[in-house]
Amino acid sequence: MDRWLALELASTIRHDGEGGVADDLATVQGTTDWIRKQEHLLAGQVRTGALAADEDLRLGIIELRQAVRALFARLVSPAPPSPADAHRLMTADQAMDRLNTAAAREPVAPQLDWPAGGVPAARLLSAEEDPYVRLVAALARAAIDFLSGPQSTQLRSCTAPRCVRYFVKSHGRQEWCKPSCGNRARAARHYRRRRTEADGGSTPS
Repeated sequence: MDRWLALELASTIRHDGEGGVADDLATVQGTTDWIRKQEHLLAGQVRTGALAADEDLRLGIIELRQAVRALFARLVSPAPPSPADAHRLMTADQAMDRLNTAAAREPVAPQLDWPAGGVPAARLLSAEEDPYVRLVAALARAAIDFLSGPQSTQLRSCTAPRCVRYFVKSHGRQEWCKPSCGNRARAARHYRRRRTEADGGSTPS
């Protein structure tokens, strides 16, 4: 299954399994754990293995997440956005400014890599020494790539009860982010249908 760093960032806001919302970036340690889980997606840009977050980095990533989720909400419109933050989204202009500013903090230049017997490939060479700046800039670039790429047209907000995730629709009939959400949504529909039938049957003619 394809993974996108921007979607992974947005998904640090998730259903907690108990009817509420959990935040994977709520603590410095949680932020460090999340960064290290993105090692594969950040390969060649940031060395995550030895990187430990501090409070400033945590807040910087959260600010970037706010921008990404605001732009995700714009992308899925006129469908409703994730209910986790639908009532407090920044404007699209504010979100784009935050994203572009973060991406511009790291000076990078494309470099051609072409090993003998291999195929040419491009990589970004950074002149930035601060790993925190590099990380936030990499997250911002990933969001820009996602929002401007072909997969953005398939972004959806999961409508299952209690779910707050965004997901990329992978086939024509997909309505929810994962099978468990589909099961929960179908159960909720069945319950509502049964209640409607019961209420209708008890109403005097």
